[in-house]
Amino acid sequence: MKDSNATVTQLALLQQKLHSAKLALDEVNEDRNAKLQTLLQFIGHLSLACKGQNLELDNKLAKLRHNLNTFERVDEALPELVDVERLLKGQYHHVMVQLEESRAGLAQVIRQIQRVNSAPEKLKKEVNYFKQDLAKPFHTVWEYIPKVKQIIGFYDTILQQQFNETEKLDVLPKHRQLAHELAQMISEIEFRKDQRDQVLVIKEQLASEVEIDTLLEAYQTILSLLLDNIAREKSASQEFLYALNDALAAVREVVSESYNHNQRSFQLKTQLNREINSRVDNVGEAIIDTDDIVDLKAQLTEQLNSIRSALARKEALEQREQALLRKSMETMRKELNELSNEANTYKERLFEQQKLNLLDSLTQLPNRAALEERMELEYRNYQRHKTPLWIAVADIDHFKSINDSFGHSTGDKTLQVIAMALKNSLRDTEFVARYGGEEFVLILPDIDSSDIGQLLNRVREKVKNIPFKFKNQRITVTVSIGAAQVMGNELIHETFERADAALYKAKHESRDRVVIDV
Repeated sequence: MKDSNATVTQLALLQQKLHSAKLALDEVNEDRNAKLQTLLQFIGHLSLACKGQNLELDNKLAKLRHNLNTFERVDEALPELVDVERLLKGQYHHVMVQLEESRAGLAQVIRQIQRVNSAPEKLKKEVNYFKQDLAKPFHTVWEYIPKVKQIIGFYDTILQQQFNETEKLDVLPKHRQLAHELAQMISEIEFRKDQRDQVLVIKEQLASEVEIDTLLEAYQTILSLLLDNIAREKSASQEFLYALNDALAAVREVVSESYNHNQRSFQLKTQLNREINSRVDNVGEAIIDTDDIVDLKAQLTEQLNSIRSALARKEALEQREQALLRKSMETMRKELNELSNEANTYKERLFEQQKLNLLDSLTQLPNRAALEERMELEYRNYQRHKTPLWIAVADIDHFKSINDSFGHSTGDKTLQVIAMALKNSLRDTEFVARYGGEEFVLILPDIDSSDIGQLLNRVREKVKNIPFKFKNQRITVTVSIGAAQVMGNELIHETFERADAALYKAKHESRDRVVIDV
């Protein structure tokens, strides 16, 4: 009887250990699922950073984010990961194809240069070496851009020789117009900080009596700077795609391996649980059916040894599973940390670029794109609340004469000073943007009809009282302003057209005045 009681006690202890093992396994599974859920959420957020590269890729990433909402849907997401990886590789292939097409285009340009018989012998040799080097395929954009610069240099050498062999070309009005247009375009482009001094020198040259050679050099320099900026942006996007492609491939492999291993472990543990439960049932049956204590002891010993063996195998399996899980999580953590750094850098660059895209580089006021966004926002507020909304268009009077008399750099400074004066004349809820050239647009919400004239005249007087002094000469600069209020169900662009018409009326009559469309 004592042996029977001891056996029951041992059985109870084994059942308690089994229960503890199950609880520990549940904790491991919960920890694993929590970490995998964090990983899946990160992949979802990361995929948002890839938007805009490819429409099909955008759609696949959106579906992937939907399927990765929960760990239970990982199995459904695995085919999507394969498709995303395929599309990323396709994007890489597309870039490589573009580079190869660009190399073919450069080869065609070189053949055209070789047809110039008057080219110097030294240049011909350089072109031949260049052509041989061009036979090698491009692997990155950084290999392509220097080739373009070299070809520009070849053309420059040929043109220089042609100009040296001919008489000096006369500067015609069309050349001065080209210089003016180039200076205007330069003012509207945001260059990098390390390029701005060089661009400022070019603008000063274009503002003076420009020679044909200077004009050509200016176009060549600006083209080279723009090509360099395009290459930098393209290279950054390409590098980010490479990193994302590699990380997603690694994550897919780890998740797939972890999932498959989990399935195998689940089957093995289910089999072990059935074996343990069967042994426990056999112990119970032996206690009930066997009267011989010696035989009972032998059966119990055999069954308990089997249970111990099964529990040992199960413990070894769980330890192995935990080790593999830690290794998988460490691999994914390393990959995702590296990719997170890449993504943060790329996001910061995109954020800075988005800010620049909505800012006029010369006046630092919002540009035309930002104006369109703000007009839509204020118009929605008007439709919702029906509070007054005004659009005003301001134009600097006789601005062309300032450029002609004092140069484009003086004209640029004039625009900057007046832009700040307009901005400082308005409240935080009001908005001013540079529309283009010497025109500015003001959006004025919640202003009564009785107050709009006084407000705009105050702005006009503030500009008029700015103490401009050019070449020791005191100059008064004025603005004309046209304004209109959004009426009824009128579209805001229709209001803008009425304000623009009012501005035309102010310019036509006497300038330096405010005309309000009523």
